[in-house]
Amino acid sequence: MSNHVYWIIEANVAEGKLAELKELMAVMSAATEADEPGALNYEWSLSADETVCHIFERYVDSDATMIHMGNFGSKFAKSFMGVLKPTSCILYGNPDERVQKAMAPMGAVVMTAAAGFSK
Repeated sequence: MSNHVYWIIEANVAEGKLAELKELMAVMSAATEADEPGALNYEWSLSADETVCHIFERYVDSDATMIHMGNFGSKFAKSFMGVLKPTSCILYGNPDERVQKAMAPMGAVVMTAAAGFSK
């Protein structure tokens, strides 16, 4: 097993905020790719009717995750919460206590790694 930390967030798109969300997705994706070398996956998906958003993020370890969390908090959290209403957050991998605490406001449920591999 690895030290990777990853999650899937499910969120409802706030009514009338789809265009704003699409702009925010592009900005956040570009910023994460440019500024966070420890980000391994950063993928946003929308349901066919564009009312539900899933976000899959994977980081090399807890330190890389905390860099992302710092950037998110200082640059994007307010905008994010203005366009999305999180309904679930499942946290996987090997998150340390800092990550678990940082993800708690999203209602993160921690699933402890039990078996398998990551490449």
